[in-house]
Amino acid sequence: MKDPGLKYNIKEMEKRRKNLRNNMTHAEVVLWNQIRRRQIHDTRFRRQFSINNFIVDFYSPDIKMVIEVDGMTHHPDDEREYDVYRQSSLEACGINFVRFTNDEIYGNLNWVVEEISKEVLRLKS
Repeated sequence: MKDPGLKYNIKEMEKRRKNLRNNMTHAEVVLWNQIRRRQIHDTRFRRQFSINNFIVDFYSPDIKMVIEVDGMTHHPDDEREYDVYRQSSLEACGINFVRFTNDEIYGNLNWVVEEISKEVLRLKS
């Protein structure tokens, strides 16, 4: 169900979303292969999806859940600050966030998928 206060996939951001989809990081591709095609509790995720003026890595509109993959570009202080701002802005709209690092995806993919699965079940209940 769409929230009337949220704007999804704004037309002006279409080229940027497409560019991000075509140039996903390796960690994003690895995770996408685990969550695409309703593999986790029949939940559909979209990749490089825009909500208001933000583009998130993965989003399930049905349960209002974002999955973010934090790589090396998320380490500088200004990037962390922006991530906090973006996440808190979207959480204020009722969107749930889970975050994983590239290292977690590469080193413990089964755990990452299990954590996503737990959150999906929690939000579906």
